[in-house]
Amino acid sequence: PQDWATHMIGHELTALFGLDHAQTLAIVLPALMYAQREQKRQKLLQFGQRVFAINSGNADDVIDKTIKATQDFFEHMGVKTRLSDYNLGAADIDKLIANLERNGMTALGEHGDIDLAKARHILELAL
Repeated sequence: PQDWATHMIGHELTALFGLDHAQTLAIVLPALMYAQREQKRQKLLQFGQRVFAINSGNADDVIDKTIKATQDFFEHMGVKTRLSDYNLGAADIDKLIANLERNGMTALGEHGDIDLAKARHILELAL
């Protein structure tokens, strides 16, 4: 299965606020990884080990380090990772959620388990 949730949420950031695709991915991906850490546990462990060579600590530590390394990578490349970095706040999340609903993006992710409430949570984590 494929997970396009980061892209779909990102498309709404582009449509509403004009952020480019790299910016939207850098904002959404770390927050989505954190919010979906249990559902994506094995993939996050694999990603951390294979991409960032994170092999020390228990599984939760590896996942935390992997998410942080992902965020640090984007920042190192000059791409900000928080909605607030682009002067977007909680009120803007309401607009994003409304657009997701209007566009039928109500069951995202490889298992269709990212509903509007989870999408809101992901965006709140990205503030």
